[in-house]
Amino acid sequence: MFNSTLLEAAAGTDMWITLGMLAILFVFMYFFMIRPQKKQEKKDAAMRDALAVGDEVTTIGGIIGKVVSIKGETFVLETTKDKTKIRFLKGAIRTVDVKAADLAAAVIENKEAAKDEKSEGADKKDSEKK
Repeated sequence: MFNSTLLEAAAGTDMWITLGMLAILFVFMYFFMIRPQKKQEKKDAAMRDALAVGDEVTTIGGIIGKVVSIKGETFVLETTKDKTKIRFLKGAIRTVDVKAADLAAAVIENKEAAKDEKSEGADKKDSEKK
């Protein structure tokens, strides 16, 4: 009753539609899952490579402290006032909370502001004496 060539053509068309759907699914997965994950991994690697002594970090275990030394793929974290030191792999860093360079810049800024206030105060005293 049915023409066999017609059935074969329909089966071939279904195969191409299925392959096309699989290709679209792969592209969708790449742009919405794989690509953002790779971007985040690069960002995390850059953060770990930029780690410096004096940075305050949080580990993936929730330990917060200051980096006191770095050697290869490990670093030593000082966690308390008692100077408790723990050695970690760089991969254990979740975030760098305060960069040492930013902290140093803030200290210098505060010193300059205090110096400016002192000089302004001295200028006011001089003008009041006159």
